[in-house]
Amino acid sequence: QVQLVESGGGLVQAGASLRLPCAASKRPFSSYTMGWFRQAPGKERAFVAAIRWSTGVLMYADSVKGRFTISRDNAKNTVYLQMNSLKSEDTAVYYCAARDGNLDALPRRYPYWGQGTQVTVSS
Repeated sequence: QVQLVESGGGLVQAGASLRLPCAASKRPFSSYTMGWFRQAPGKERAFVAAIRWSTGVLMYADSVKGRFTISRDNAKNTVYLQMNSLKSEDTAVYYCAARDGNLDALPRRYPYWGQGTQVTVSS
């Protein structure tokens, strides 16, 4: 079992950037996929981005392509979500998640979750 801890959230103005780290309690197995999801008030949890730990293969939601970048640091057991050109509609609680398997956009397929970090973008 892996424990995940997100950080880096905050209040920023539209157009600004934030980087969210997600630290894993141990090195994810090579078969793991790490994902970022977000949940806005009154909405369901939605996929943002995912990365295959071993190969670095990426997947993004259409709404964040070209603005957000997911990456990993093997030495630190950490996954990052770099968010640029933030918009008010990016306001949400951002969650890091992990699963043993391929890239996937469905939250229910990820058994391991962090506690979330709030990102608020003011317009």
